[in-house]
Amino acid sequence: MKVLVIGPGGREHALVRSLLADPAVTEVHAAPGNAGIAQVVPTHSINANDPAEVTELARKLDVDLVVVGPEAPLAAGVADAVREAGIPVFGPSKAAAQLEASKAFAKQVMAEAGVPTAMARVATTVEEAADALDAFGAPYVVKDDGLAAGKGVVVTEDRDAALAHAQACFDAGGSVVIEEFLDGPEVSLFVVSDGQTVIPLSPAQDFKRIFDNDEGPNTGGMGAYTPLDWAPEGLVDEVVQRIAQPTVDEMAKRGTPFVGVLYCGLALTSRGTRVIEFNVRFGDPETQAVLARLKTPLGGILLAAAKEQLADVQELRWSQESAVAVVLASENYPDKPRTGDRIRGLKKAGAIEGVHVLHAGTRVDDEGNVVSAGGRVLAVVALGEDLQEAREHAYEGIGLIRLDGGQYRKDIAAKAARGEIRVPERAGKAGV
Repeated sequence: MKVLVIGPGGREHALVRSLLADPAVTEVHAAPGNAGIAQVVPTHSINANDPAEVTELARKLDVDLVVVGPEAPLAAGVADAVREAGIPVFGPSKAAAQLEASKAFAKQVMAEAGVPTAMARVATTVEEAADALDAFGAPYVVKDDGLAAGKGVVVTEDRDAALAHAQACFDAGGSVVIEEFLDGPEVSLFVVSDGQTVIPLSPAQDFKRIFDNDEGPNTGGMGAYTPLDWAPEGLVDEVVQRIAQPTVDEMAKRGTPFVGVLYCGLALTSRGTRVIEFNVRFGDPETQAVLARLKTPLGGILLAAAKEQLADVQELRWSQESAVAVVLASENYPDKPRTGDRIRGLKKAGAIEGVHVLHAGTRVDDEGNVVSAGGRVLAVVALGEDLQEAREHAYEGIGLIRLDGGQYRKDIAAKAARGEIRVPERAGKAGV
């Protein structure tokens, strides 16, 4: 099987790495890829958001499967064009991608499907926003209705700051979704779907804030770990039955079947499990940690989903080890990150037992050096017998990498490793 992976980031590097480990996969290509991906597979410099360009490349390479990584190509209709050309594609149609591209649309689908989520209001004016903020009270949760690469959400006790974020979204021509605040720890669960059948992956937890102790602004994600030993027993089955399957069924009923991976962002609250948001692709950096533990060959799973054959896939196999991913970000991220700085120590970090380095915002300069080319530069992923050992390996690895102005969190998976995460009582139930 020959596979083309679309996207430039760490998630795509993780996908490429897992596909290369699949005995049934004979060749992997990536477009546009990054410096790390280019070290292991051929890369192609195209506009990944252009449906015609992606389809033309897939035809030229004569691939058996196209895997679309990021949200922007999906929202642009890349999967539709590839599917129309008769090439199997793992990724939802433009219509189904609305589950992420519009939070208001996602709320409608959840309401129709009876999926438990936060109460919410859509606002298009400052007056409507102010009313909604006052109705729900602090902490205030304001979300840009459109795609914002994981940085469109503000959670704050400051009403003025919440209103200012809403105003910024309105000024950009958008609307906002204002929600009640959900207490309890958060969980990321990826569910692979072929439009009918759903198969869950291992739950993970990611870290959105830039600084330790969840301080500072939201980012696309500064690290993740899996599995979650503290999660309530039966959580995955509950999410499949109460959230993922009803959502996939509702999308099929609407005539827009969901093929790809549905990312369920969840809060385990005192009133039960609640959906914070849906994404329509593998989350970054959770994918880096989750795929590190997957033992079932990935290519077969993704092709089965693309061909509506997930019902034939056997139960997934997982390593008993824990995985921790720690992200190295550029100076000044998530504001206007500094780029173009040389990255050293990559080979040393990758030589540690159980550690691999996945590139995200990297490129090769004119002198052949790997340099930073984005906000989140790379992730150091480590396996260990338990979370503590995986953390030690990950931090040993990232400590060997040198990037001027580089920053990373020191507390990824620390609370979980110490057994300090508490799930509110009744959080194991999705019912009110």
